[in-house]
Amino acid sequence: MTDAMTDAMPDPYPVEPLAGPVDAVAVVPGSKSMTNRALVCAALAEGTSTLEGIAFADDIEAMVDCLGRLGFVVDIDRAAGRVVVTGGAGRLPLATASLDARLSGTTARFLAPVLALGAGPYRLDGAPPLRARPMGPVFAALAAMGATVVEDDHPGHLPVAIGGPMAGGEAVVAADLSSQFASGLLLAGPCLADGLRVRLADAVVSRPYLTMTAAVMARFGAVVSEPRPGVFDVDPTGYRAAELRVEPDASAASYFFAAAAITGGRVRIDGLGSRSLQGDLAFVDVLEQMGAEVDRGLDHTEVRGTGVLNGVAVDMSDLSDTAQTLAAVAVFADGPTEVTGIGFIRGKETDRIAAVVAELRRCGVVAEETADGFRVTPGVPQPAVVQTYDDHRMAMSFALLGLRVPGFAIADPGCVAKTFPGYWAALDRLRPASAGAPGSGDRVPIR
Repeated sequence: MTDAMTDAMPDPYPVEPLAGPVDAVAVVPGSKSMTNRALVCAALAEGTSTLEGIAFADDIEAMVDCLGRLGFVVDIDRAAGRVVVTGGAGRLPLATASLDARLSGTTARFLAPVLALGAGPYRLDGAPPLRARPMGPVFAALAAMGATVVEDDHPGHLPVAIGGPMAGGEAVVAADLSSQFASGLLLAGPCLADGLRVRLADAVVSRPYLTMTAAVMARFGAVVSEPRPGVFDVDPTGYRAAELRVEPDASAASYFFAAAAITGGRVRIDGLGSRSLQGDLAFVDVLEQMGAEVDRGLDHTEVRGTGVLNGVAVDMSDLSDTAQTLAAVAVFADGPTEVTGIGFIRGKETDRIAAVVAELRRCGVVAEETADGFRVTPGVPQPAVVQTYDDHRMAMSFALLGLRVPGFAIADPGCVAKTFPGYWAALDRLRPASAGAPGSGDRVPIR
C-alpha cells in the first residue's frame, strides 16, 4: 500500500461505550431487500407506482440508477423517502444500455433476467468486489432459456452482456449459493408470454427471501405458486401499478436488538412485527434463546436484555445476514456459541466466516472456523481497530463490542453506506445522554 493510498483512507471510527443500558424506540431504514424487489416490479408494471419508506443507501441508489439507464422514469423525493416509478408494462424502454450495479448483489442478480426481456445487448458490470461474487447460476439459466449471455474473461462473474428475447417455460437454477438467482428469475416471470416455472436444482439457502419475493410480486398483481417444494410457477399476468410502504429493515434492526441484549437495556421497533415478510426478524428468536425477553406484536418488536446471555448452537442458513451480529453478542455470553448452515456467506462482500474469526481473534476472543460456520468462546475483548474488508455488516456488527468495552475503533467506517449510511449517528443516538434517561422511552429516529 502506497503512502498516498494510506493518506486517502478515512480514519477509523472510535466507538465509545454506553454510559448505561440502551432504552429507545428506534426507527430503522426501510428494508433494502424489499425496496429493490419493489423497484423492479414497479418498473415492469403498467402504470405509475409509489413506494414509501425508502432509505437511499448505496444498494438502492444502484438499482435506481440502473433503471434510469434502461430508460425508466424514476422520480425521487429523498426528504420524504418516496419514489414514484413510471412502469414500462413489461418492456424495457431502451434497446441497449450500459449498467453499473456498483456493489449491489441484489441489483445485479435481479436485473440480469430483466435484461433478457429486452433486445440488447445490455452490458452489466459492477465494482471489483461485486465482480468477485458469483453470477454463474443465473447466467446459465438465462442461456438455457434462449437469452444471449456473453461473458468476459472471468466466466460466471461480471461483467456480462445480456440480450433477449428470452423464452418462458422452465428455468433450472442453483440456489445453494444465494436465493437471489431464483428471485431474479421470479421477478421477470410475469412478463414472459408463457409464464415461467423456476425449479431449484438443489438445497436453497436464505429461503425466506423467496417468500418475500413472491409476496412483493403479489402486491403488484403477479401470481406465484409453489406446487411442490423447490418448484415455483409464475403466471404470465404482467404487473400492475401499486402503492407500497416498505417495512423497516430487519437486518439493520438486528444491531439495535443486539445492543439491548448485551447492555441489559430495551429497544423497540415499530412497523416490524409478526406480519413482517423478512426472515431476518427471526434473529430475535435467537436472542430469546440466549436469555433476552422478546415482545412480539403485529406491528412492533421489542427486545429487553435481562443481564443473562447463554451460549447457543444455531443454524442460521435462513438469516445469514445476522450471523455477524450474533458473533458480537456471543462474545458476552456465558458459554460457547456455534453457528452452522452459513458456508455460503464465504461468497458475500467478503469471506464473512474467515473475517469474523480473524477480527474476533484480533480482539483477543477465541474463535474458530468450522465447515459451514464458526464457533465463538466468550471472553473479555481487548481494544482493537477492527478491519472491515469493505463489508458493511462487519463494521456495523463489530461496533457493538465498543458499546460495552472501551478502546474499539472501526476501520473504513464509510463502508456502512452500502445499506445504512446513517449508522454511526444512529449508534450515537442510543446513548442515554442524548436519547433520554433510561426508562424514558424517548423515540430515537435512526435513518
